[in-house]
This record gives sequence, C-alpha cells and structure tokens, in this order.
Amino acid sequence: MTAKPSHPATEGEIDFDAPNAGKPCKTWYKIVGSLDSPSLPLIILHGGPGATHIYLTPLTDLYEKYGIPIIFYDQVGCGRSTHFQEKMGDDSFWTFDLFYQELDNLIDHFKLREKGFFLLGQSWGGMLGGAWACRRPKGLKKLVLASGPASIRLMSKGSKLLLAQLPPDVRKAIEDCEQRGDFESLEFEEASAVFYKRHVCRLDPMPEDVQEAFKNLKEDPTSYMTMQGPSEFVITGNFKDWEVGQDASNIEVETLLTNGKYDEVTDLSIEPWAKFIPKVKWVTFENSSHMSHYEDRDRFMEVCGNFLLGTSS
Repeated sequence: MTAKPSHPATEGEIDFDAPNAGKPCKTWYKIVGSLDSPSLPLIILHGGPGATHIYLTPLTDLYEKYGIPIIFYDQVGCGRSTHFQEKMGDDSFWTFDLFYQELDNLIDHFKLREKGFFLLGQSWGGMLGGAWACRRPKGLKKLVLASGPASIRLMSKGSKLLLAQLPPDVRKAIEDCEQRGDFESLEFEEASAVFYKRHVCRLDPMPEDVQEAFKNLKEDPTSYMTMQGPSEFVITGNFKDWEVGQDASNIEVETLLTNGKYDEVTDLSIEPWAKFIPKVKWVTFENSSHMSHYEDRDRFMEVCGNFLLGTSS
C-alpha cells in the first residue's frame, strides 16, 4: 500500500465549460503545499491521454525537497474528472484544443497569470504542454517536457526499431495480431507486456501507481483510443500525424527535456524539441525507460528541482 502523505494537500473541483460537451463538466485537482507560498507552483500534465495523475505522485518529492507547490489534476475523460464515454471515436471533441482550454481554465481559476507558474508534462502531457507553450501563454516561467515526443511519426519510427529488438516469438505475436486487427486478445496483451517492461517501466514489480494508471486506461479508454489507439506502439488515433515542427521555436521560456536510455520515446522524437526551442537543456537518464520519475527517482528530482529553481545540477 502507498504510504499516507506527510505533506499538506487539498483537493477540489473546477467547473469547466468543455466545448460541445453536452453536459456540465468538472476538472478534479489536488494541490500539494500552498499556492500562497513565495515559490512558484508546478502544474503537472499527465500522460495517456486518460492515465490520470496517479502515476506521477512521486513528483511530490519536488515539494518535499525543494519547496515547490504542486498542482495535479485529472484531465477530462479520466480519473475523478468528468468522463465522456459517449464520445468514443469523436474526433471533433477529443482535440488538443479541448485540453488547452482545460489547462487555461485551471490557471485562471487559481489566478496564476500574474504570479507565474512552472509546467511539467509527461508523455502525452509533454506533447500537450509543449504544444500549448508554443502559444506563448502568459504566466509560464519554465517548462519541463518529460518523455514527451515532438513527433508521432518519429516516435513510431523509434518504436519500430525497439520492436525489432524483441525476441522473435514476441515480435511475431505482435505482428500477427496487428495484421488481424486483434488488439484485445491475451496473446497481444502478453506480447505487448514484454515491450512495456523494456521500454515503459523496467521496475519489477511495476509500482502500484503505474499499474493503477494502466487500469484506468483499461476501464475508460475513450480518450486514449480516440486520440492514440490500441497500444503505445500501434498509434491509429487522431493525433497519429501530429508533430510540433518549427512551432517549437515559439517557446520562449527555458525548457528542460528528459527521456530514458531505454525509453519508448526515443531520441529520434525528442530531437525536434532540442532543435527548435531556443533555450533548451536535454538530459537522458541512463537507468530509465519511460518512467524516469520512478526508475531513477532521486536523479530525476535533482535535475528537475535544480532546473526549476535555477541552480546547477
């Protein structure tokens, strides 16, 4: 069981007028620390889409070790925020803009534009955070993109290279399932698990919170299936052609890029961020795959904490 937190935390909900939702909508949040602190708060964007904030709870270390208040929230469509299972496959609803508006709504609710804030996005959250930062939003002071690809095409190219390194029987099982369009069988699940254990989270056993995130995706896959697709390496959803490109040059704030040596988000898909963002630093964690905040926890927090507070690491 996860130990009870020793830090102050408050939870609540924010009304969100989601476009074309057809019903009232709320965003659930949790604040670790106090927004009245002199330190700028760090807003966390989780991955998936639909994985919830739960697997990113180690980031509370940044509060405990560096005094940085943390704002977690579950994006709409998952966790304790409003779900939209009736919108499975609705490409007009599940868009980047939906999540831009939700993030802006949260920032304005807490009146953070003048004080300023940091932003950390992990995986899909890194895509979202980076694309949103290209709009030069008021109040953003520093940005962390943790294992967030800058191009789905390049991520898929990297995934093919990783898949080619799997044992022949595992590779064949995945290829056979893909050819049949069979993504719900035990055969596909077991073969995919080999990829996940190598390139998503290498810890054995996998942390409970990471398992919970996968459980959340399975229980309500609406946003994940519509935007991503049936798995981490079979991307058929509506962001399959997304890439940030030269728009990344619009990111004005200092930006930290991270990924793991064994990450499903390979260097190929991180490089465009590094190429185009003017003020950028890139750190690859040698002992990690996609969950560096768990797999190399102390070093990850050191790198992020020192970056956000402007000290050397």
